[in-house]
Amino acid sequence: MDETERLSALIGDIYDAALDPTLWADVLGKTKGFIGGQSAGLAWKDAVSKRGDAYYDDGGLNPHYRRLYFDKYIKMDPCTTGQFFAEIGEPVATEDQIPYDEFVQTRFYKEWARPQGLVDAALALLDKSATNMSFLVLFRHERHGLIDDEARRRMRLVAPHFRRAVLIGKVLDLQKAEAASLADTLDGISAGMFLVDVSGRIVHANTAGHVMLNGASVLHAVSGRLILNDPQADQTLADTFAAAVTGDATIGVKGIAVSLVARDGERHVAHVLPLTSGVRRRAGTSYAAVAALFVHKAALDTPSPPEAIAKAYKLTPMELRVLLAIVEIGGVPEVAEALGIAETTVKTHLGRVYKKTDADRQADLVKLVAGFSNPLLG
Repeated sequence: MDETERLSALIGDIYDAALDPTLWADVLGKTKGFIGGQSAGLAWKDAVSKRGDAYYDDGGLNPHYRRLYFDKYIKMDPCTTGQFFAEIGEPVATEDQIPYDEFVQTRFYKEWARPQGLVDAALALLDKSATNMSFLVLFRHERHGLIDDEARRRMRLVAPHFRRAVLIGKVLDLQKAEAASLADTLDGISAGMFLVDVSGRIVHANTAGHVMLNGASVLHAVSGRLILNDPQADQTLADTFAAAVTGDATIGVKGIAVSLVARDGERHVAHVLPLTSGVRRRAGTSYAAVAALFVHKAALDTPSPPEAIAKAYKLTPMELRVLLAIVEIGGVPEVAEALGIAETTVKTHLGRVYKKTDADRQADLVKLVAGFSNPLLG
């Protein structure tokens, strides 16, 4: 099987997992094989509280070390801060966040990565809020070598499909839905759900969808065809429905998270799930539908205080990480211990922070951070 065939089959499996979460472990195992690595997973982190967990993984990591990461070493991971600021869908590896020679000197590497033979990891953000991020992650063993251009290229190919599947999974609250009875199963969800054919004609809508159609604040129907009030968004979805006919792979980045604004100014978001292959095809055939469209209210888009600080003062991920640690923990020795890096490394980055922020002492940094957001200190 060549790359195109493997990718097409993998994408189909990804979308099937959006409806049946029990498939994720197998999908992630195939993803690991396609990109090349020791283990793949879907996980979340909170950049402020330094908490997180794995939603699903392929079992490629030792369970002891997997648990140890979230119990202890997530707070020492030198890449977390920079990962949070990555562009959604763009793979970032260790060297994108911290010089590799610094990385191998950290406690995180010496105590967690090296004992497992792990040398690198690539992460692709799938979704994020002000402080929380969900992502696809791939770990590389020493036999695979560091993340290279080929691994990044392949990760870019699958990331948008993972993003669509994960976002739709959140809308469905990760509950299993049998594709053969998709319409019946989804009638009770709070999001508006529409099964549409290639021309955008509505062949089924759930209760919430009918309410949206009747209100006509975000979308309406003309001669049975679904029309979004925003012409540009409407064209995006029309293109997405047309692409869905030719297979999962061709839908690409279209219609992953289409932003919509209601007449009253309230923001909504739309996601498209193709129904033309895999176990999803049973629903498409039953209803003459090529795609399922989910529309729901968007979460409040609150700016991230750490991101605002980094942009305001042009701080690197490591400089921001040291700044926040100094504010939260205190002195250089304590920060070095907490972050698992050398005191000299902390002093180097702290000196750059003082220079960029025009601060003279630690108290100035505390005031600076507090000025952006008090929750950052909690």
